[in-house]
Amino acid sequence: MDKKDVGCLKAEIYVYRAELQDLGKAAGLFNQYRQFYKRDDDLSGAEQYIRERLTQGDSVIYLAVSKTADTLVPAGYVQLYPSLSSLSMSRIWILNDLFVDSDYRGHGIGRKLLDQAKMHAVQTGAKGLTLSTQLHNLKAQRLYESAGYARDDEFVYYNLNV
Repeated sequence: MDKKDVGCLKAEIYVYRAELQDLGKAAGLFNQYRQFYKRDDDLSGAEQYIRERLTQGDSVIYLAVSKTADTLVPAGYVQLYPSLSSLSMSRIWILNDLFVDSDYRGHGIGRKLLDQAKMHAVQTGAKGLTLSTQLHNLKAQRLYESAGYARDDEFVYYNLNV
């Protein structure tokens, strides 16, 4: 729990693993994340997608919330998907989504979420975390590199839409 200046308010930032009761907070942030990447506003679709992830347990979501007075306001989230590395014969986590609401950026919330993702990887015995970001998202790249992530220079990634 850190006290941070958020706007004119002193707020405590909490990071915790999301559960189904957090659907509204997580879906709202997920919808904003998608819009950041130029996808249509679709809160209903976001709620359905996040509900499935939380119900099926096929991803792990951590929420960062700002507590002012008795109110918890969603400030950011990270979503991790489990995977395996054939070459290292071990578990890895794909850090697929990291998003901080624009009102809360610049207060270390992204770093706290990255730290939580790393802690999750350690606690689950994973080899590590992997992520990708758009080439033009230089702020995110600086954050990742400052947190110890190294740019891959061994593999080239391709995608196939079907």
